[in-house]
Amino acid sequence: MQTRKPIVAGQFYPGQHYACVDQINECLDARTLSDPLPETIVAGIVPHAGWTFSGSLAALAFSAIRQQHEKVHTFVIFGAAHSYFGRSPALCNRGVWETPLGEAAIDEELADILLSKGAAISDASAHAQEHSIEVQVPFIQYLFAGAKILPILVPPTEKAIVLGKKVGEMIAEDEQKKIMCLGSTDLTHYGPRYGFIPQGTGEKALAWAKDVNDKTFIDLALKLDAASLLANAAENGNACGPGATAATVAAAKVLGCQHGLLLAHTTSNEIMHERMGTTSTDAVGYAAMIF
Repeated sequence: MQTRKPIVAGQFYPGQHYACVDQINECLDARTLSDPLPETIVAGIVPHAGWTFSGSLAALAFSAIRQQHEKVHTFVIFGAAHSYFGRSPALCNRGVWETPLGEAAIDEELADILLSKGAAISDASAHAQEHSIEVQVPFIQYLFAGAKILPILVPPTEKAIVLGKKVGEMIAEDEQKKIMCLGSTDLTHYGPRYGFIPQGTGEKALAWAKDVNDKTFIDLALKLDAASLLANAAENGNACGPGATAATVAAAKVLGCQHGLLLAHTTSNEIMHERMGTTSTDAVGYAAMIF
């Protein structure tokens, strides 16, 4: 059986079972849902930095999903493609993914259906060094026991929209399972460290990154405007996973969603200030959304 081993356990999140569970609970306790939730949730957007920085936002999205849908059979996870440079979405279609909490099985039946639709290719090797999906899996294992996963890396091309539509159609055709779409992206990577300083440096520049650049991308996602968010991200560098986001909102639209809900939005610099009392000249944006 094909087993995908964790590559960032012990770095982005704890590498031991009980420490992992403890930090998941810390993340779940860190934020509370304040807005009324839609009766049905079909998709979510979560960040993928180390849990110290973005775990509480990911936990918020997972909490919202679990509050409305205690049982989820499969999470279709659209990941950001940081080191995969193919143009077609890459699906890991066989075996299991291992984390400190055990093994999460791939929904091989769903994978075969999706491959038959021609919207993705089978390429497990594309996932070997990618963390954007891995950091979500322990949350799924802890909150949705027995749920399967369908990991797909999604480049920021028009094929992301095609993929999302095909996944939405596939989910709509399956009346037996509750299948959830999950997109993984961080937002603007701003500052000298990232070589991105169109507004210079300092507090005003970091505020622009969050309140203007991030917000533009978030608003397009909430409007389910997949084509515009892809174009905007290419022009303004406000997401590292625009393909994953485009696929998510395209699927949500097919499934009848008309508008998303922003649960929380912050930056690594704000979290550093809150948790450690320090600040930085650099910042990465994080958002949690549901659809």
